[in-house]
Amino acid sequence: MQSDISNNHIQASFQLKHPEAQDNSFILDIDLTLPSQGVTVIFGPSGSGKTTLLRCIAGLEEPDKGQLSINGEIWQNASLSMPTHKRPLGYVFQESSLFPHLTALGNLNYARKRAGKKASNQLYDHAIDIMGIHDILHRYPQQLSGGERQRVAIARALLINPLLLLMDEPLASLDKQRKQEIIPYLERLGSSLEIPIIYVSHSMDEVSRLADHVVVLKQGKVSAQGGLTEVFSQIDLPLDYGDDTGVVLQGHVIERDRKWHLARIAFSDGELWVRDRGDELNQAVRVRVLARDVSLTLTPDNDSSILNRLAVTVDEIAADTDEAMALIRLKTGSEYLIARLTCKSIDRLQLEPGKKLWAQIKSVALIS
Repeated sequence: MQSDISNNHIQASFQLKHPEAQDNSFILDIDLTLPSQGVTVIFGPSGSGKTTLLRCIAGLEEPDKGQLSINGEIWQNASLSMPTHKRPLGYVFQESSLFPHLTALGNLNYARKRAGKKASNQLYDHAIDIMGIHDILHRYPQQLSGGERQRVAIARALLINPLLLLMDEPLASLDKQRKQEIIPYLERLGSSLEIPIIYVSHSMDEVSRLADHVVVLKQGKVSAQGGLTEVFSQIDLPLDYGDDTGVVLQGHVIERDRKWHLARIAFSDGELWVRDRGDELNQAVRVRVLARDVSLTLTPDNDSSILNRLAVTVDEIAADTDEAMALIRLKTGSEYLIARLTCKSIDRLQLEPGKKLWAQIKSVALIS
C-alpha cells in the first residue's frame, strides 16, 4: 500500500535549522505528501518558509535532514542528494532572469538544448501556444513587458522537459494590471500540463484561481493542507485572513440571463447568481464567497434585494481576532460557507451548532 502511495505522489520531508539559531528550533520542519498532478499552492505570510521549502525541493538549499521522491523516483534521502542540475525540474523565479543578449526565441532554444531529455516539437509548440508568446518571439527581453517576460520564462522552464515545475511567486514583481493579464495563462497551464506544479504565493486571489491543492505554512510548519475548498472552509486556521476570509466553491454555468446580464452557477448542492461575463453553458468556474458578504436570517426574506439565499445549518462557531466578532461555519448540502457576525447578533439569533436558518449572500465573485 505504501508503495502505491509513493509511486503516485510527491513525498517531501525537510528539517532545516536557521543558520543563526542557538537552540533546537527549525526554520522549516515539514512532512508532506502532495498530488502528482495539478497545482499545489504553498500559501502563507512572509517568513513562513515558502521559498525555503521550494529551494529544498530544487536542491538549492541543503537541509539538516531531507527526503524527497517524485512518483517513486528518489531525489534525496539520508544517503543521496541529487544535485540541482540533475533534478528534472523547471524553476520560475519572481524575476524572469532571461538572457538579455538573446531574443525570446533564443532563450527558448537555449533551454531546449540544455534539457537532459530534449523537448519534442509537440511540447515546444504547446509551450509557445499555451503562454501566448508566438508574436513576441523575435523580441529581446528589454523590449517585453514584465508579464511577457514571465510568460517567456515559464515557457522556457517547460522546455527543460521537467517532471516537476516550481514557481516562486512569479507575479510578485508585476503590477495589478500585468498580474490580471498573466493569470489566465497560468490557469491554462495548470489545466493542460500532466506534470505537477508547486506554486508559492501569499496572494489569496492567486490561490483561489489557481490551486487544486493547498498547503498553508506558518513559522516553517504545516498548519493545514488539502483541497482548495476543504482548506478555506475551515475556521480554526492559525492565520488571520482578515477581509479575505471566505470559501471557494467549484461549479458550472447552467443559465445565462441576457436581459439582466447574470449567470446562474450550480455547485454540488445549490445555485448562485453572479454577473454574466460571457462564459459558455456547462463551463466549469469557481466562485468566491467572502465571510463579510454573508448574513443570516431565521426565515427566508423574499422582500430583500439580495438574490442569493441558501438554506444552511450552523456547523461550528469560533472566536475571531476581533473580540466583538465571531466566525460561523455553515453547512449547505455537502459544501460550507463562512459568515462573520458580531457576537451580539449570534446571541440574538441564538446560534449554536445544528441550528437551521438562511444565509443571504450579498456578493459573489466569479474568479475563474
